Amino acid sequence: MNALTPTSRIAFRLEGMRALVTGSASGIGFATAERLAESGARVAMNDLPTPALALAVERLRERGLAVEAVAGDLGIAATAREVARRAIGALGGLDYLINNAGAPFTRAPIPPHDLDALTEEFWDKILRINLLSAFWVTQAAAGALRESRGAVVNTVSIAAFGGGGSSGAYATAKAGLAGLTRELARALAPQVRVNGIAPSFVNSSWECSFGDLAAAAEASALLARVGEPADYAEVITYLCAGAAYVTGEVIPVTGGVRV
Repeated sequence: MNALTPTSRIAFRLEGMRALVTGSASGIGFATAERLAESGARVAMNDLPTPALALAVERLRERGLAVEAVAGDLGIAATAREVARRAIGALGGLDYLINNAGAPFTRAPIPPHDLDALTEEFWDKILRINLLSAFWVTQAAAGALRESRGAVVNTVSIAAFGGGGSSGAYATAKAGLAGLTRELARALAPQVRVNGIAPSFVNSSWECSFGDLAAAAEASALLARVGEPADYAEVITYLCAGAAYVTGEVIPVTGGVRV
């Protein structure tokens, strides 16, 4: 967080609410789990079954927050559905689902002209975790969400609307997720609202390196800074706990990158 980052003045009261946040061992997912739990919700945190998830859960538990790990690789359909069922069972229901899991599967951006890098295996991994996982988890959680008249928020990407990002495959998957957000809003209405956010620059340990993010953000974002995970978590939490007449929308959260 830098000197330009404002302090949030929004407080949410979420006592009794139950949430599942996928991809929550770090970055936007961790910040979202943290914001929800700080606001009183009980949170199931999902990520790959690695020490990173256990450490993330422990960090929040040490502060007295009600979180627990529900590990599993969401790129596998059966596992994704089982993660949803386990979270619902552990929490006794579900009010909020945040489909945040995603990965670039490349350490450097793949240039648009390098079509040979977009192999069948690469496409399969990209689509499974960045698009299909959101469908599988939501499908398994639909009954619980309808019962609670809950909300779903998907982490899309600004790349969905203008290309770029880590690869053409990633941008395409996120464009698909934007479309899926609208279709799930239609499918789960009127009981459940489904929305998404489209982040731009994120100050996190993302697998793919884009070089000097601070310089790029200062040059291209109206707010002249990289977005902190907490910036995105606040909008996600609002779309869960507020925004009662908003559904089927993907909200750009970019600091004014493409204004």
